[in-house]
Amino acid sequence: MDTFEFTQGTTPLLVSMPHDGIAIPLDLAECMTARARKTPDTDWHMARLYDFAGSLGASILRPYYSRYVIDLNRPPNDEPLYPGASNTELCPIHCFDETPIYRRGEEPGSGEIAARTSRYWQPYHDHIASTLVALKARHGIALLFDAHSILSEVPRFFEGKLPDLNLGTANGASCDPSLEAALTSVLAHASDYTHVVNGRFTGGYITRTYGDPGNGVHAVQLEQAQCSYMNENSP
Repeated sequence: MDTFEFTQGTTPLLVSMPHDGIAIPLDLAECMTARARKTPDTDWHMARLYDFAGSLGASILRPYYSRYVIDLNRPPNDEPLYPGASNTELCPIHCFDETPIYRRGEEPGSGEIAARTSRYWQPYHDHIASTLVALKARHGIALLFDAHSILSEVPRFFEGKLPDLNLGTANGASCDPSLEAALTSVLAHASDYTHVVNGRFTGGYITRTYGDPGNGVHAVQLEQAQCSYMNENSP
């Protein structure tokens, strides 16, 4: 079963969009609330937002399935990414606004979570790993750009309004300092947008796991506030 779409590029850059998918298998959708089936916490329109990346020679990796099926940017053991803060699970059971994803009694158990991990999570991560190895072998370096977006106001996760552009480098651990400095300069010159580096979002599992700058593999995450490119209000 195909669970993601991959387009091979010509440069050392891999763009991953782990929360771009919206598909939900029918048997799972039947267990979900009507609201959850609309996947309101999707990173909307990422393929359109990054449609220029292919012309720059980037490889592109996009899942077909919703983060409500499984969150590809969470560790497989479901450890919290941000201890002490509110976190969503590997197989989330609540929307960002804390309304339930599943009808009462239909939440996934450990066996179902393990099956989803094998079916959806593992193939995506295997492909990230193998692609980075191939890019490093071909170009001498590899760069993983993990692309995300989120509503600009989510009280569960942060106070007030999120800056437009939120760059995460795992507090400097996932990429070379010169790359962080260069990207920070780009953001600073985008005067129409607010930005922060390693603010509320410092990088998720993908950034923290695959960034290995000492070995020539660099990873960064960009979390973009959806108000900066779309109407956040539901029609």
